[in-house]
Amino acid sequence: MSAGVEHVRTVRLTQFAHGGGCACKIPPGELEEMVRDLAGVSHPDLLVGLDSGDDAAAVRIEGGMAVLLTADFFTPVVDDPYDFGRIAAANALSDIYAMGGRPVLAVNLLGWPRDVLPPDLAAEVLRGGLDVGRLAGCPVAGGHSIDDPEPKYGMAVTGIADPNRLLRNDAATAGLPLSLTKPLGVGVLNNRHKVTGEVFAHAIESMVSLNDVASAAAVAAGIRAATDVTGFGLLGHLYKMARASGVSAVVDAAAVPYLEGARESLAAGFVPGGSRRNLDWVRPHLDASVGDDELVLLADAQTSGGLLVAGEVPGGTVVGELVPRADHVLTVR
Repeated sequence: MSAGVEHVRTVRLTQFAHGGGCACKIPPGELEEMVRDLAGVSHPDLLVGLDSGDDAAAVRIEGGMAVLLTADFFTPVVDDPYDFGRIAAANALSDIYAMGGRPVLAVNLLGWPRDVLPPDLAAEVLRGGLDVGRLAGCPVAGGHSIDDPEPKYGMAVTGIADPNRLLRNDAATAGLPLSLTKPLGVGVLNNRHKVTGEVFAHAIESMVSLNDVASAAAVAAGIRAATDVTGFGLLGHLYKMARASGVSAVVDAAAVPYLEGARESLAAGFVPGGSRRNLDWVRPHLDASVGDDELVLLADAQTSGGLLVAGEVPGGTVVGELVPRADHVLTVR
């Protein structure tokens, strides 16, 4: 057993769900087809809506402030209920940080198989979310729960931001470096955890870490474009940002940081189905000189990943650059 790994000897929440974390998202291509003919209501104060598929909606209100709104929930990504709650809360809050905002209020979203799993486990999930809310300085005030065949948890979060300093996924410009603020690899590690019961403390630590500092640094630096890396993987979220901004992106595969054990877990076959679907989605728009194993890791479905920023931020790793629109939206070399 490697350092930092232990075996779970309790109720295994991941065994009560068909998927886990952001890997249980509806595949990006299928989702885009689903909403293709849906049009948001036009409003002069709507700053960010459905069009670019950004991380949160934004609307201007009286006083010159922007209100941000997002909702995010998923099935268990780890077995420990408290850690599941912390991860899901950090992931939901991340959408606000990805827009350059500050979360000010959250409510819980809980689905629970009440005839199968005891209520004290649900209470631990909620306690984890509450503790992360406290850490973020964001009150968690109530929410909504349903009896559900699978356990699910997340939050709807309201935030505020300066409407003139939003981080958007359609504002990237050629000539800027691309920075990543957390290492990749939680998808394959979480899949290994689901199958084997091994616990990867460093992956949990990464997932519960807030993106608040990176977000504030990006806004302070005058950066205009960012997104967070979650269920569609780095390649999927980068594709969305480059496509919406009318640019192309070049990724230096050797520069991308990974969590310890991620490559070994990939080699052992612990790959979420969502990661392969992400790669299938971007492949028609991708020119790559690296192998499929590397591409699967770059498309790995992350849960509560870092920010992908069009610019340099303290603590981030430069993993590529934005260039004028070329034949391919994405290039990996």
